[in-house]
Amino acid sequence: MRMKAEIKKQLLEKNQKELNSLKETLKTSENLVQKGDLKSDGKYDTRATEANYLADGLRQRLNDLEHERLLLEDLPLRDLTSKDEVCIGAMVKIEHNHQKRWYYISPTSGGSLLNIEGEALMVISVFSPIGREILDLTQNDEFEVEINDQTRLYKILDIK
Repeated sequence: MRMKAEIKKQLLEKNQKELNSLKETLKTSENLVQKGDLKSDGKYDTRATEANYLADGLRQRLNDLEHERLLLEDLPLRDLTSKDEVCIGAMVKIEHNHQKRWYYISPTSGGSLLNIEGEALMVISVFSPIGREILDLTQNDEFEVEINDQTRLYKILDIK
C-alpha cells in the first residue's frame, strides 16, 4: 500500500503543479484582455477575440484539471493480490514482446511516467486502449489491443 500512496502523492503533486501554472497563464491572459493592450488596429485585427478564445480554453482546462484532482483524491489505496481482477487503482505487470513493465491503472493522468522506489512505472488511464481492455481481467489472462492497424498481444503477469 505504501507504493500506491506514493503513486497517488506524485500524481496529485503533478496535477497541482499544472494547476498552478495554468492559473498564472490564465491570469496573464485575462490581464492582457482587460487592460486593453490588445486594442484593435483595424477591422481585421482579431487579437482581442483570439485572446478571449485562449482565456476560455484555459478556463476549460482549469476545470478539467480540478475535476481530475477530485478523481485522484478518490483513488482507492488497497492491496490487491494476483487472484483479484484488474481495477482502477491496480498495479499490473504486463508482458508485451518479451518486455515486462509495471503499469498503474488510473481514472486520469494517463501517460505519466513515475519513479517509484527506483523503478519506472507508467500510469495508464482506463480510457486508453490498454486501460479499456485490461479492466476485470486476472493474472495470466491475455488480451489484444489494436494500435495503428497492428494487433498487439499482452499478458498479465501480476496484480498488486
